[in-house]
Amino acid sequence: MDLSLLEIIKAVNGEIVFKNGEGNFNKVSTDTRKIEKDNLFIALTGENFNGNDYVLHAIEKGACIVIVDEVKFRIEELNGKGIIIKVKNTKEALGDLARFYRQKLGIKVVGITGSTGKTSTKDLVAAFLSGKYKVFKTQGNFNNEIGLPLMILELSKDYDIAVLEMGTSNFGEINRLASIALPDVAAITNVGVAHIEYLKSRENILKEKMCIVDFFKEKNSLIVNCENDMLKLVDKCDKFNLEKIGYDEECDIYAKNVELTTEKTSFDVIAKDNESYRFTLNMVGQHNVLNALIGIQISKDFGLTFQEMEKGLENFNATSMRLEFINKNNFTIINDSYNANPDSMKAALEVLKGYSGARKIAILGTMGELGDYAKEAHTQVGEFARDKADIVLTTGDFKKCYEEGFKEGTMIFETKQELMEELSKMIKADDTILIKASRSEKFEEIIRYI
Repeated sequence: MDLSLLEIIKAVNGEIVFKNGEGNFNKVSTDTRKIEKDNLFIALTGENFNGNDYVLHAIEKGACIVIVDEVKFRIEELNGKGIIIKVKNTKEALGDLARFYRQKLGIKVVGITGSTGKTSTKDLVAAFLSGKYKVFKTQGNFNNEIGLPLMILELSKDYDIAVLEMGTSNFGEINRLASIALPDVAAITNVGVAHIEYLKSRENILKEKMCIVDFFKEKNSLIVNCENDMLKLVDKCDKFNLEKIGYDEECDIYAKNVELTTEKTSFDVIAKDNESYRFTLNMVGQHNVLNALIGIQISKDFGLTFQEMEKGLENFNATSMRLEFINKNNFTIINDSYNANPDSMKAALEVLKGYSGARKIAILGTMGELGDYAKEAHTQVGEFARDKADIVLTTGDFKKCYEEGFKEGTMIFETKQELMEELSKMIKADDTILIKASRSEKFEEIIRYI
């Protein structure tokens, strides 16, 4: 990586405890299990671990620089190896180092946040932009105060644009992420009830998401989805250039003539200058039209033509376990097990409704971090599923709420194991099975089982 030892010390406001070597490192790591020769190891701490305990192990595995906020070893135990830098707080140091590196590279950054659709939108934005530029995107779900800096530290001069996902579960997190990534362009996919347990209201969620513009300069652009009732309330201001997408002709770009099949989604895009183009996505679900419109508007901001955007779609690579179709033994699995909240549940159920099959079975689990709204939300999703699924199988803390909403045709199980065993017995040819729950439920285990 193109960072000198002096730059590292300056970035993290650290002091050298021990030095042997020039500090020429190749990669940043926060996990001693994955350390390789000449890595820089940052000793993070959490509720159940303290990275400062593993400094000697990191040095033995080949780390040439270690950043700590506690010295829990004797200098002689280093055996003359490595460089140790002490800072006040290693988590803050990780963010500080990423910010310094992002500014040194000087590449353009796109920030994506929202209650749902962040990852799919990120994937689409990166694909569209790749029609003209070399694009880096957040891998998996590395969108928090640890993951986002690590993504930035994987960048190089070879990239033109980085598309970075930014998640939040509590107040102040988007502000801190924006202070590290310093986005040039940002987008908010929607404002729902994800994480309402901590943020308390949708109004607070909107305020938190809007922090993505806190470090804007030079009239940067914010793209919002105006099909969302909360984002419709966002007003123009001197701090940013507001760009709206949706189905309304008053939007900066809008979609019409949407055509949905079980394999593709097609729609016309019309811009303010009346230029239009028809796009076809190898994705299902009308919600992806809005995600794509965000990507199209961002691409227009970066000077791409519609034709270049379409060329970029050839590079589309969706993150796994998000509306992933698996054809197995004459039945179809819709794997959407990566995460869940009420909005994404409803979108997935709409996809199930539109899919062909003898029976449509929904395997629904707990949606996390909904606080006092949890019972109502699970009941509402059960109600929403009535004309989308023939049968609902459910387990978890709110299984009875799903039954209250869906009513006849609900099968309740005390454990995931019992659900899997029954499901494997009842599957018939031509069934279509949707599997969805929050990440903590690990519903991908159901897919492996059947």
